[in-house]
Amino acid sequence: MKLSIAVTFALFTNGAFGHYIFNKLIVNGVTGAAFASIRPVASNSPVEDVSSNDMRCNVGGASGSGTTTTTIAAGSTVGFVLDNTIYHPGPLAVYLGKAPTTAAAWDASGANWFKIYELGATFDPFKFLAMDQSTFTFTIPKTIPSGDYLLRIEQIGLHVAGAPQFYISCAQVTVTGGGSANPTKVSIPGYVTKDDPSLTVNIWYPTPTAYKVPGPAVFTG
Repeated sequence: MKLSIAVTFALFTNGAFGHYIFNKLIVNGVTGAAFASIRPVASNSPVEDVSSNDMRCNVGGASGSGTTTTTIAAGSTVGFVLDNTIYHPGPLAVYLGKAPTTAAAWDASGANWFKIYELGATFDPFKFLAMDQSTFTFTIPKTIPSGDYLLRIEQIGLHVAGAPQFYISCAQVTVTGGGSANPTKVSIPGYVTKDDPSLTVNIWYPTPTAYKVPGPAVFTG
């Protein structure tokens, strides 16, 4: 019975009505307008092919030429706001990607990305901590070099086992007052694989007793 209920629930929650997009940036405690310094995307639908270049900044997010770049201080608290609440259970993570030149000109390619924040699950009872939330804040590491970055947030819907959905947005930022740290970096796509147990897991039955957020370890600076 538990399995039947889980399958029914997963199918029911797979509709487009459960989709969402991170469309507002929080800087200095102020929430900006929709898509201010956030690259516009084609829709609020998720990316499902982990080998696609759309994993970087979503479908339609490869170019930032028409998007403003916001200045943020190293060590400050920033965040993203959704146009909805997290509807599909799964982890959340935030990455910074160092732009070779300007954030607006970068297509997000290359091994320039490192993780700065993640939100996983609790287990008594089992629950993903991002579920039902719409606002997420985190700290920009104080020791990263100053310069232009893409600030990328992803939430992964795991409601259908083996078919993860990635909800992705990228903001364009200039970091000031930074340091000289050199975090280990990854490429996107390439930072996760379709066979990653954290992506293929059935979260409904049996109930997980452990869970690792996909991707590299968090750089704390």
